[in-house]
Amino acid sequence: MSLARAEPDFSEPEPPWWEQAVVIAIIVMLTGALIGPVFAPLQQETPLLRLIWLPVYAVTLGLLALRADQVIRAWPALIILGLLVLHAYASKYWSIDPGVTTRRTIALLMSSLFAIYLGAVFRGKHLARVLMLSGLIMGLGSLVMVFGFPRIGIHQYDNAGLWRGLWYEKNQMGLVMTAGAVAAAACLASQDPRRLLPAATLAVSTLLVLATQSKTSLLCLVLGVGIVAALWAMRKGGPAMAVVCIWFGVVLTAICLYVFITEPAIVLKALGKDPSLTGRTDIWAALMRRVADHPWTGFGYQAFWGRDSIPAEFIRRETQWPVPSAHNGWIDLLVQLGWPGAISVGLTVFAAFATTLFRIPVAGAREGYFGMAYFAVFLLLSLSESVLLTNANLPWTLLLAILARGLMPDPEPKAKLAPERSRAYLTRPRIASQYAHGSRRSVLLR
Repeated sequence: MSLARAEPDFSEPEPPWWEQAVVIAIIVMLTGALIGPVFAPLQQETPLLRLIWLPVYAVTLGLLALRADQVIRAWPALIILGLLVLHAYASKYWSIDPGVTTRRTIALLMSSLFAIYLGAVFRGKHLARVLMLSGLIMGLGSLVMVFGFPRIGIHQYDNAGLWRGLWYEKNQMGLVMTAGAVAAAACLASQDPRRLLPAATLAVSTLLVLATQSKTSLLCLVLGVGIVAALWAMRKGGPAMAVVCIWFGVVLTAICLYVFITEPAIVLKALGKDPSLTGRTDIWAALMRRVADHPWTGFGYQAFWGRDSIPAEFIRRETQWPVPSAHNGWIDLLVQLGWPGAISVGLTVFAAFATTLFRIPVAGAREGYFGMAYFAVFLLLSLSESVLLTNANLPWTLLLAILARGLMPDPEPKAKLAPERSRAYLTRPRIASQYAHGSRRSVLLR
């Protein structure tokens, strides 16, 4: 019998540097950094932009083949993804624009498969770290655009003087930098000893969020980083404090959802958006009337806001301004896929929350609590942006990655000796042996 006590080691192997580089490149593509403003300056889908994504799809399939054994272990997430994609694809049969629905469904499938791969391969602390590195690269690139090419990096007309970095407009940069900041905070809270790059990323991301003056992004940043800090502090306070704080957070989230459903104006004012000025409540009311026309089917996946969409034109005439989207992920999903689509996505989001919540006692410390913090940010973001069941979109991609990671079984623990314990156990037999020999000598001398 071994005298040294074994401790479980659930550490995940870090993917090689070249694989991390490929993943970072795809993450940058999913945010639309620089690619959109260069190849689609009018924010419209173009044939050239579609061709640019073909190599990304090919690389994604290659990564899936390379890591097939790990991706298959995330089979519950693959089943959920398959059902969602099949629903979106089936909507082409009643879509007001079947061509757009078909193309966007293919894009949804490829970006979602990449999300499952990301969650299955970049487990433990590695998911937060690769996202942190992506955020740092895009943050530094945005600073280059702001100071080196200000006509691209700074708004010139609408929102003049506010920073937008590598993106079309400031809110996009704010949301991407928020994700980078939350990932950086998770890296600092994890058991990874590398601290320099996460600290730099957190500083750069916070600076860029402040430069956008986007209250939504700032609130998401405070919420995400605050949850990481709170969970890290609870670990120091013991399990009893952790349970109390977690359930307090669940109750607080439920209260916030209730307030948003019953009094949305309060939430909008907290986000710096006055309903009387933005007209969002008017948009939502008009859209819910369209939902009542097709409550079980919607108007087709990603088809409602097309350039030639007659239902969208009715909304724009009714609200008296060119509405680009619902400005609410759940209502946008209702007009696309009806109540069945919204309910199925809602169950998916709940599954991501439940798996993340129950993993906190087991894996939260070593992962830096990234899953729970990002989930809170995503939920808040879904109330003001169309981020649910979207193609080529970083927020939805990260949610699916967290879901895949949560549904996978933990790796088999490996025996690991604690250095201080092993030294103690190894020295005790020697001391006992010396004591025994010493006692025997004393008897002989007598």
